[in-house]
Amino acid sequence: MSVRTEERPLLPVFRFGRVSVLWRLRNVVVVGLLLAVAVLACAVHLSLGGTSIDLLAVLRTMFGDAPDFKTELAVTEFRMPRTTAAVVSGAALAMAGALTQTIARNPLASPDVLGVTAGASLGAVGVLVLAGGGAGGLSGAAALLGMPAAAFIGGLVAGIAVFLLAYRASVDGYRIVLVGLGVSWLATSLVTWMLTLGDVTNAAQALTWMTGSLNAEEWALVGPLAVAAIALTVAAGLLSRPLSLTAFGDATAVGLGASITRIRVVALLAATLLASLATVIAGPLGFVALAAPQIARLLVRSPTPPFAASALVGALIVVLADLLTARLFPIPLPAGIGTAIIGVPYLVWLLVRMQRRTA
Repeated sequence: MSVRTEERPLLPVFRFGRVSVLWRLRNVVVVGLLLAVAVLACAVHLSLGGTSIDLLAVLRTMFGDAPDFKTELAVTEFRMPRTTAAVVSGAALAMAGALTQTIARNPLASPDVLGVTAGASLGAVGVLVLAGGGAGGLSGAAALLGMPAAAFIGGLVAGIAVFLLAYRASVDGYRIVLVGLGVSWLATSLVTWMLTLGDVTNAAQALTWMTGSLNAEEWALVGPLAVAAIALTVAAGLLSRPLSLTAFGDATAVGLGASITRIRVVALLAATLLASLATVIAGPLGFVALAAPQIARLLVRSPTPPFAASALVGALIVVLADLLTARLFPIPLPAGIGTAIIGVPYLVWLLVRMQRRTA
């Protein structure tokens, strides 16, 4: 008598026949629907503001057929940087979350847990509060270092530190999460300490940025970072197939010819760069990297987070969060509050669902 196990195949890409075809078709349909919804959400985001613009005129402008010069100027120059920042930061964070959750094989893993966003916050706040406020004796190159560059360097350093501390002949997902939590708590404590050193104005500005804000976005910053983030997102998408081998477990993946350590190192580096870029653009937006990959996985019914769908869900979450907080409330609020409003109920639901499965 055979015993039926509870574990099912983790990789649809290796399942042939009708099941594989249906899964691929569902993935294509979900990605197409998410893309259409994201375009519509961006159009609504662009149409709302101090002066509302007709939605059809916005859609025409988005596709290069602006009805008049005034509409084109308002959409492309004044409002498009903010919308682009929302889309790019959301997609980059979601892709980073999909990478880390696949590496750790844990739906609760994200760049927030791995200390990347906390490291980026540490770098940005350090320059803003210490160099900006003149505290701490910073001068010269440290004082001239811009906040975006400092945030990127801080996130990258935190990610590298997590990797070096967690590496023991191989990269273990659970060890990375544990070390990442320690690095994140250390960086958060240092940020809190530095806020006490700066003056009130710089501290308030730093706290606003740490909430996650899309205010005052300009093409000078958003443009180059968006190009870099999009290129890195596309490159990270190429890791989908190699990473899917790791879902079988290390022994099976090695038997299939995969270099587990190399795949995880490259994926972890890509996740660190993506999360750092997203934090530079919009600040440390919470819950996007955590929730977006799992929402996409449920939509596609995939055992692992699908990368394309995850990126679109992340972009959609940030655009809707910014609409909720900055456009619909009488007093504009940071986008990070909107992502928390969306993400916290999902996190509670995920924890309850996991508890029921283990019960």
